[in-house]
Amino acid sequence: MTGLKLLFAFVLLGMLAVTTIATLDRGVFEAAADLWDDPWFRATLADAYFGFLAVYVWIAYREGSWGRRVLWFVLLMGLGNIAIAIYVLIQLFRLPPDAKVPDLLLRPEDRR
Repeated sequence: MTGLKLLFAFVLLGMLAVTTIATLDRGVFEAAADLWDDPWFRATLADAYFGFLAVYVWIAYREGSWGRRVLWFVLLMGLGNIAIAIYVLIQLFRLPPDAKVPDLLLRPEDRR
């Protein structure tokens, strides 16, 4: 699981870096207004949000309470891959050292 921890830490740090740099240039809504007419911008935006929705289905499956499901939905739709990386890192650090991939992917009650 060390490899996954490194991967998602890299994703988190990378996304924080590029979004900080972008924010220093201009706000997200200003950028979206400037780019909205470009079909590739809209396609890329749709692709990203469909991906966030797909990951959210897994998170909703893993999370037991509706409150946490709603919280993670809001975080994913607002922060995207930053929230995904945080969620996966939280789950990875909660696992015992001898955990296997199914322990990460499945709810505790669905593990054998």
